[in-house]
Amino acid sequence: MKSKTKPIVFALLAAAFYAVNVPCSKLLLEHIGATTMAALLYLGAGIGIGIMSLFSKKEKAEKLDKKDLPYVVGMVVLDIAAPILLMLGISYGSSSNASLLGNFEIVATTIIALAVFKETVSGKLWAAIALITVSSILLSFEGTESFSFSYGSLFVLAATVCWGFENNCTRMISSKSTYEIVVIKGIFSGLGSLIIAFIKRETVPQILYIALALLLGFVAYGLSIFMYVRAQNTLGAAKTSAYYAVAPFIGVFLSFVFLREQLTVMYLVALAVMIAGTALVVADTLLHDNG
Repeated sequence: MKSKTKPIVFALLAAAFYAVNVPCSKLLLEHIGATTMAALLYLGAGIGIGIMSLFSKKEKAEKLDKKDLPYVVGMVVLDIAAPILLMLGISYGSSSNASLLGNFEIVATTIIALAVFKETVSGKLWAAIALITVSSILLSFEGTESFSFSYGSLFVLAATVCWGFENNCTRMISSKSTYEIVVIKGIFSGLGSLIIAFIKRETVPQILYIALALLLGFVAYGLSIFMYVRAQNTLGAAKTSAYYAVAPFIGVFLSFVFLREQLTVMYLVALAVMIAGTALVVADTLLHDNG
């Protein structure tokens, strides 16, 4: 058990690090444009992990090569689109909703894997997909009295679809150097978003907020991915993802604590449905891991 303690801590830290993204981004978006914010988050991840690599032992994993290029390009392009959509979703909607809707990434990733890679999906996982979809729909409505659809929720859902495709691209090169993948993902996705921000003529934020956004990107994107991979080396993909599933709920808790976002009956119902769906995903993942 002692040998598993460290990777379990890594997995939980990966979830916790990513969870700070949404509420902290919500605060920083008051001073930074959505596209600029997305750029700084990824640049922070790439620069931070790049610096870490200079002081780390050499990896035994292979470097990326030409045959990996289509997946690398897909990963970068999707990573440019997804955080921009997420930042727009956070700016238009609530931080807590965005945290929970992030779980729709499970649905997107599974459906894409089924359609593109012809993977078998169990009945339990289909039930989980149904529950998470229902929860996402409930969270996407601003109120039962208005029946108006939230643009913020639509942007967040679009971001999760992009990350669903990105997950499948990254999976194809996951056996290669983790440092190289994270640095390429961070630097090129960040620069791509930055170019779009310049085209949109977003206001250049103050140095303080640039520094804070870069730091947030290093923690919420860079360290989260890094620790996830380190945990995966010992626990395997299934058990690591089970621990990582707590991320959205940590995000919601932080939103309540720091942003004072209010709870509604509809929100609590959606939360209960989302928890049930996530629990099924975790149970199905662990079942197949043990099998």
